[in-house]
Amino acid sequence: MALEILDGSGTEAPPVDAFVVAQRLGITVATDTAQQGRGRFVRIGKRGSPASQAAILIRPEDRCERSHWTVAHEIGEAMAHRVFAVWGLDPRESSLGVREEVANCLAGRLLLPTCWFEPDGSRSGWSLPWLKGRYATASHELIARRMLDCGPAVIVTIFDQGRVHFRRSNVPGRVPPMSPSEAACWQSIHERNRPEQVDDGMRTIQGWPVHEENWKREILRREVEVEFADM
Repeated sequence: MALEILDGSGTEAPPVDAFVVAQRLGITVATDTAQQGRGRFVRIGKRGSPASQAAILIRPEDRCERSHWTVAHEIGEAMAHRVFAVWGLDPRESSLGVREEVANCLAGRLLLPTCWFEPDGSRSGWSLPWLKGRYATASHELIARRMLDCGPAVIVTIFDQGRVHFRRSNVPGRVPPMSPSEAACWQSIHERNRPEQVDDGMRTIQGWPVHEENWKREILRREVEVEFADM
């Protein structure tokens, strides 16, 4: 579905400009400084009128990646009914959580289409800096999370200010605790502010710092054996 949307907007290569996608889909994007949420999809004009204009209202952001995510998410909200149609479901009968998840999944695949992202990831050795350079409108965190939608089997861990913010795998079952090798890799990245890649004797561990003034984030990607036990 994401590819259909991108094809309809004439987008053929990364980086994906969510604002251009919206414009080519006939959706106006405007800034609303008063709104509390990041964005919302609305129709301007008389309800039900064919002359009503689809619009996405976004609040100002200090990061372009957040703005592109917000627009992509609202495009996902507007187009989610297509996914439900494929499933043969009425979106009005689904919970808000399901509709939100569909919008999130569409947004991630609009900014990082699998047919581009997975080959690029494999070709680059899943280098986060390289992928960020190619997919500039996607955040480091979104790129890391999308690695879980691709092969091989991995665990992705994100640290914020020295604490685990996110840890997940694309292997079924409970994710195991961090290994000593992962912890040592993270500690080195956190303190030295430079990428690391180590081999713990079984699988490769890659780590990258995303450090800014007054904020430290680190991202680890560890390849794993496909054998998590359900607990």
